[in-house]
Amino acid sequence: MTWSGHWHGYGPWTGSRDAYGQEALRRPGAELHSEQTRAFVASTLPPLMTGHWLMRQNQTAVERTWTRVGVAVTWLKSTYEAHPPGERDDGRPAYLTLEHKITYAMDALPRGVDICWVHYTKSQSLVSFSVVCCLNHHHPGLPYPLPPS
Repeated sequence: MTWSGHWHGYGPWTGSRDAYGQEALRRPGAELHSEQTRAFVASTLPPLMTGHWLMRQNQTAVERTWTRVGVAVTWLKSTYEAHPPGERDDGRPAYLTLEHKITYAMDALPRGVDICWVHYTKSQSLVSFSVVCCLNHHHPGLPYPLPPS
């Protein structure tokens, strides 16, 4: 699969499992100017489909817009390290290692595959952060929320 574009970083969002479960606020409506879509765009909850982040222009930032994959993955790594996952009571790994996640992101992002990392923190909050490809394979009609500088 070939892809050409840039990436936007979104998050981190931190909150409760109950807040994360409010699916109505995590999806746009069927119509662009519907009440559901307006509520979705105003929400800070992570979208159900990562490409829908591109609809939230007010949550897109210059400092989280990249043309080099290494810089995008460095942001993922630093965000992960700032919000480390909790550990299981039995000491076994609860999630893939950071190294595995980085390897996958370095492979997937240049092919136009979005990356979304979600995990529970030590305080039992959920944290979610994403790097979204722009143009997006699954939402090619969405405009650039912010061109790369």
